[in-house]
Amino acid sequence: MTSRLSIGELEALKRISTPTISNAIETFNLRPRNEGYMSPEVRCLFPDLGAMVGYAVTARIKADQPATDGQQASRFDYWDYVLKMPAPRIAVVQDLDQPPAIGSFWGEVNASVHRALECVGTITDGGVRDLDEVHAFGFHFFAAEVIVSHAYIHLIDFGGPVKVGGLVVNPGDLIHADKHGAIVIPHEIAREVAGAAAMIEATERRIINYCQSSDFSVERLKALVRELTPTK
Repeated sequence: MTSRLSIGELEALKRISTPTISNAIETFNLRPRNEGYMSPEVRCLFPDLGAMVGYAVTARIKADQPATDGQQASRFDYWDYVLKMPAPRIAVVQDLDQPPAIGSFWGEVNASVHRALECVGTITDGGVRDLDEVHAFGFHFFAAEVIVSHAYIHLIDFGGPVKVGGLVVNPGDLIHADKHGAIVIPHEIAREVAGAAAMIEATERRIINYCQSSDFSVERLKALVRELTPTK
């Protein structure tokens, strides 16, 4: 991982929508355009909280059966691991149950613990609960399901790659997420994404403003698009 972004750089990314972040990343041609983001199965439960940006801390869980000897990782060790990763942090948790979301790892208590560990939210393909209580203190929930019970929830392991919403996330990945979904920002361009996004937004705004103007015509729209995107 390259050096951490400053608070100002992270705040600049938070002011941008995830679709615009995606558009900006595309301009660098670092990866195929159909990679790097999560599928719609993982959805934002608190869209009014706005975007969250942070570095991934990863774990895997199960809840369908009680843990047996040697199959459960220590939460205390997990907390120590979380604190070793750069802040702000996002807990990315893969549910290994098939089907997933038999029991919730997330509720008011665990969200409070993670908030104290400087996590700004979680992204999981499992379930969450205690929605009102967690929303009240501003912790983001991105999840596949809402569920009432924790069942036999336990940690399997942590600190390795996880696959959530069809996307492999590694510890330390820089994640941007809002009501549209979640995307990983490549470290090598992280400091350039906000500037690229601003340029894209300026171009798009000229097209939008013209389409909303009283002197709109298709021919003038074609000319504007040719001006702004001469290779199209």
